Amino acid sequence: MDDILDSFELLPGADDSPVILHVPHSARRIPAPVRDGIVLDDAALERELDHITDAHTAELAGAAARAAGVTPWRFVNRLSRLVVDPERFPDEREEMLAVGMGAVYTRTTHRAPLRSADADPKPLIDRYFHPYAQAMTAAVADRLAVAGRAVIVDVHSYPTARLPYELHGDSPRPPVCLGTDAYHTPPGLVAVAEKAFADLGGVGIDSPFSGAYVPLRFHGEDTRVTALMVEIRRDMYMSEPGGPAGPGLARVGAALAALVDAVSR
Repeated sequence: MDDILDSFELLPGADDSPVILHVPHSARRIPAPVRDGIVLDDAALERELDHITDAHTAELAGAAARAAGVTPWRFVNRLSRLVVDPERFPDEREEMLAVGMGAVYTRTTHRAPLRSADADPKPLIDRYFHPYAQAMTAAVADRLAVAGRAVIVDVHSYPTARLPYELHGDSPRPPVCLGTDAYHTPPGLVAVAEKAFADLGGVGIDSPFSGAYVPLRFHGEDTRVTALMVEIRRDMYMSEPGGPAGPGLARVGAALAALVDAVSR
């Protein structure tokens, strides 16, 4: 199979839904040619995938889509973020370059070498990053054309304990972290999210992670595109690191569905 054609998937929702659940970090798959450029042995790579993967977030988005009154669209990355991270800036604007985690990672979560320091990121960015960005841009443009607006809800998870790569990990780690963008996250969107997740034990804003993903074509340009990052602390729904999902997954999925319903109206 062509690894470009099956590297991401747009799962249709209701025709009139403005919501796209974006799931960029849930997969572990690494194509063989990309694996050849990673310096970790197989056991170390599996451990790294346990730490870096937002495990079961595609399942969370699926549970929310099934439970929502108006089915959202879902855009799901089918490759590991160790191939490329589609949410990073592909250039010097990306602050995570400081720890070797730009669009193409050169360091692990524990700051060990992942790729050779002189590896050229351009082939991976051209092959995987740009097609993904183009497809996500097209999905947002379609929601604007049909629904008149687009609401991107970025579905992530994060570990209970800080990992060494985190630049701002000394801040509080609540059960749910909502990441915002100054241009694309209106206060009303934050308010309905806080209400949707209120029963999960605590909601923080931009702590320990901040920001929300918007395709660059619309970023800072179109107020019809709103966005919110939802970071679920992993102990809420799974065994860490990289273990199976638990009964909390259904509860978190229901809360995510409540958010989808609230912003679909």
